[in-house]
Amino acid sequence: MVNTGSGVVITATGPIDRLDRFVAAIVEEHPPLAEIASIQSKRLAIASTAAPSTFVILPSSDGGVNTAIPPDIALCDDCRRELLQPSNRRFRYPFTNCTNCGPRFTIVRHIPYDRPQTSMASFTLCASCASEYHDPADRRFHAQPNACPQCGPSLTLVGTEGDTLDSSDPISATATLLARGLIVAMRGLGGFHLVANALSAEAIALLRRRKQRPDKPLAIMARDLATARKYCLVDETAERLLCSPAHPIVLLERNPRHPLPEELSPDISEIGVMLPYTPLHLLLLYSEQCPEVLVMTSGNNSGAPICTANDDALRRLAPLADAFLLHNRDIVTRVDDSVAKVVAGRPLLLRRSRGYAPAPLYVDFTLPEILACGAGLKNTFALARGNAIFPSQHIGDLDNLDTYEFFQESIAHLRSLLELEPQAVACDLHPDYLSSRYAAELGLPLHRVQHHHAHAVAVMAEHRLPGPVLAAVFDGTGLGDDGSLWGGEVFVAELTSYRRLAHLSQLRLPGGDAAAVEPWRMALAALHRTYGAQGALLHLPAALRSLEPERIDTVIAMLEHDFNCPATSSCGRLFDAIAALLGVRTRMSYEGQAAMELEALAKRARPIDWRRDFLPNSPSWLSPFLESRDGKWEINCQQFVTMTIDALDKGEPPPQIAWKFHRQLTATLAHLLHILAEDTGITQIVLSGGCMQNSILLEGLLLALPTPEIQVFTGNRLPVNDGGVSIGQTIIGGLQHVSRHPHAGHQRPG
Repeated sequence: MVNTGSGVVITATGPIDRLDRFVAAIVEEHPPLAEIASIQSKRLAIASTAAPSTFVILPSSDGGVNTAIPPDIALCDDCRRELLQPSNRRFRYPFTNCTNCGPRFTIVRHIPYDRPQTSMASFTLCASCASEYHDPADRRFHAQPNACPQCGPSLTLVGTEGDTLDSSDPISATATLLARGLIVAMRGLGGFHLVANALSAEAIALLRRRKQRPDKPLAIMARDLATARKYCLVDETAERLLCSPAHPIVLLERNPRHPLPEELSPDISEIGVMLPYTPLHLLLLYSEQCPEVLVMTSGNNSGAPICTANDDALRRLAPLADAFLLHNRDIVTRVDDSVAKVVAGRPLLLRRSRGYAPAPLYVDFTLPEILACGAGLKNTFALARGNAIFPSQHIGDLDNLDTYEFFQESIAHLRSLLELEPQAVACDLHPDYLSSRYAAELGLPLHRVQHHHAHAVAVMAEHRLPGPVLAAVFDGTGLGDDGSLWGGEVFVAELTSYRRLAHLSQLRLPGGDAAAVEPWRMALAALHRTYGAQGALLHLPAALRSLEPERIDTVIAMLEHDFNCPATSSCGRLFDAIAALLGVRTRMSYEGQAAMELEALAKRARPIDWRRDFLPNSPSWLSPFLESRDGKWEINCQQFVTMTIDALDKGEPPPQIAWKFHRQLTATLAHLLHILAEDTGITQIVLSGGCMQNSILLEGLLLALPTPEIQVFTGNRLPVNDGGVSIGQTIIGGLQHVSRHPHAGHQRPG
């Protein structure tokens, strides 16, 4: 047996029937973390005298890399038992791991994945660890990060100046600092966390002030599953996610019987929860002084990539933290925590990073060696060749130099690991995204891919749908083929083309990008579109009357003269408009805030039997929210504005109005998709885009759409938000490059 860049090669001898059983056993009885992409076998003529009598693993061989890079895996149950067993030589050792758990992607420098190719190369195995490593019967056989207190990485607790704090037990000392309400920057698996007491409103407020993060939800880590259940509602699917080998952050509804501080996620009904996924996290939370729930947020300045190196963290995070818990194992690749949620009993991965990346996605066709550069927000990139696509970890919003440099270094690293030289590059249709500019500067054949088509194809690829499908893609904005900003789209989608069938009616974006962070602008635009200039002022709700009159007059004038007011069919901006009309949010401090708070408000008024409202009934009537215009269907945004203003005038409470908005939007889209399915004969529907992260919208559609004839798909293992766009770009651009068809990936006339 030998590990190569192309996979594992096994030479076995014996009777044919036993060899057949051996191959079958590899498939049926492989180790728990092993994933078999394919098995190829051929017979060799070997003299019986040359046949080995024992199992031998040869040194790994170099060569072309065509195998997967393993993601980082959470602490397994066996290592957990040893970690907490006083008689074990790894008792309380914070870097315990075995072949079934531990760091992978974050420490690997080159492939094959062997210890000399990782950041563990600087730690020489002691005799005991070496014996485990070389024993095929041992659980740590060829566990590349294998270590113990005598030969492995170690911890140090230091102050903000890098001075070592006097402590023989850095973990217990850290727990004491957290119990006192202080903030600790802790070096973990893929970067630093800023850690605080999640039960202390004062500690949370201190962290928010220092990090200049006034509202964005903070993720927490619970001591164990029982603690997570104490503070949040955990169903079976959420439990499987929390306890899976990836251990992602899972968005959970709060448990009203044991309220956590509101400051963790102001005005949001969900909170991100994860369980300890490294020995270090477990030991910290099991320390006597440690609070049972800790804030674990990314160790960075807002908007910048997470810190990975000790010296960089001491420099950048000193204003944010009171102490630093450091270790001396290098982090080769920074990786954020993954984020998931459960909707209608289905797991949805919202951020694919630690525990998942860069595991490949396999498709049923052949792609060239290609790089896809992704979107501008929630960026990921992807590399592909053959039938394998390798999505990157979460990169983030490409709106600052630090993140753009992280994007570039991550591309270079993954290309090096895979030994992949792209023949072509794909990017978003929008030329001003930094990802698009990077792609254009590579000097390779360039394939620009429409944003929402890429969303749809990513879902098609995950579920291996050859197409055509009906695709409903609802999000913030993406550049359309007509030069306007799209964001509420229904297509007939195929892998290399699409046809736009329907969309939300257009609103204006007064001030362009400013409207995406100031929902009051969208509210005025919606009122202006519905009632005109004078009518907008007459119907101004109470929530907008506190705005400076000069601002209102300026925006109305901009709308009247169509000055710096690009048109958009964005669903995200419609959510913003309704949120501002209801007084939920007029200015945002993070992307998606208004829509998330509007959803939380709607949940307060959602009846117990709300799911009955969405059961499919195939209505024969035509919804007043739908109209046909210029050969395409439109969902009429003005009707939602009228509904909202009329309800306010009648004195209906905002939670009830927010629920009615969600219910009506969901029912209208479901009605439209049923009409289009009947018109086109297409029975497979895909749902994607950032708005499909809204639990009410998505679950309502998953209830309303399926029939015996219609199947509905959404992103489960790939994000429906912009984190999945690079996968769609890879396929569309790759197939376009192979076909050399100049119009592949473009809208078909219709």
